[in-house]
Amino acid sequence: MHPKTALTDSVLARLLENLATAVLLLDHRGKVVFVNSAAEILLDSSASRMLGSHYTDCIQSEPGGLSALENGLSTEQSFGQSTVRFVLLSGNSIIVDYTISSAPAEVGGPAGEAFRLLEMQAKDHVRRISLEEELQSEHQAARVLIRNLAHEIKNPLGGIRGAAQLLGKALDSSQDTQQTTRLSVPTSGGGWSEYTNIIISEADRLKNLVDRMLGPNKALHLSEVNIHEVLERIISLIEVECGSDISIRRDYDPSIPEFTGDKEQLIQGFLNIARNAVQALTQPGTAPGFRPAIRFKTRAVRQFTLSGKLHRLVLKAEVIDNGAGVPPELLKNIFYPMVSGSASGTGLGLSITQGIIGQHSGIVECESEPGRTSFIVYLPLENAL
Repeated sequence: MHPKTALTDSVLARLLENLATAVLLLDHRGKVVFVNSAAEILLDSSASRMLGSHYTDCIQSEPGGLSALENGLSTEQSFGQSTVRFVLLSGNSIIVDYTISSAPAEVGGPAGEAFRLLEMQAKDHVRRISLEEELQSEHQAARVLIRNLAHEIKNPLGGIRGAAQLLGKALDSSQDTQQTTRLSVPTSGGGWSEYTNIIISEADRLKNLVDRMLGPNKALHLSEVNIHEVLERIISLIEVECGSDISIRRDYDPSIPEFTGDKEQLIQGFLNIARNAVQALTQPGTAPGFRPAIRFKTRAVRQFTLSGKLHRLVLKAEVIDNGAGVPPELLKNIFYPMVSGSASGTGLGLSITQGIIGQHSGIVECESEPGRTSFIVYLPLENAL
């Protein structure tokens, strides 16, 4: 029986398939006889394309860069190397830690031929998990601080508003000429009631600002959500607001299944990201001939860790613009309230988005360099393993 077929039916194959680590099983000639889903994702290639190929057809490196890997495969001893750059068939490069070990004795080819197990883990994947934990801890501390501050602000605001209302009623109902004279009612505008109305409206404005800083606090109205319906709604709004000034591009994965979520809140969350991109693309001082564009991209990612939990299937949705990029000094703090790279921005939209995505057990990340800024939303499509 062909080793691939035998392995496919084995318990080992099911175990390897469920690993978050990318795994290639190689025969004594270095040909690939098994690929798990994590390896397909990491190497940006399908199992059908890699099976039967030599591993050097799947991963490449600069001259001599694979010599340590070749030596490790030629021995029966376990071997590992850290921070190695591989170039993929797609042209992209990745930095990985890898180990080589002998496959269990029950996995063997003709005449007891031994197989070698090549395990790879993306360096940036480990870094992303560590960074996610750090950011979540920082944002949680910030939200506690904001909630405490909001409580301290809203209490006196309520008193100010109430006092202004009482003062306004007293002034409106006062018929005492002597009291009116003593108050010296202004001869222009709407009198003292105009001033009390200003106090009330400004108190309301500050209360709304504080509420927005706190983010969404309503319970989720859950239903089945199609992510592409959400994005198409946002695209239609952006096109109405911007017309043909900004090019909209779609890069969808039609195989992504529906998931449980609050459609209206998700629309608001993604709309905040899209409007942030629009602001970045419409800043003054762009070069002549610049064609602003936003790309909406979706992909399904397997074996992905969110908030310390491994999920079998996760949605990866990106909103990518070709603007000048986020200044490095703002990038780390871009999801905090009141942090904005725009003079006209409030700095609340992305903070609200983070709260919405967090309610859906997801995360939001931002990667930026001049000419390309990507806001990446990860949402679980299946329950954690």
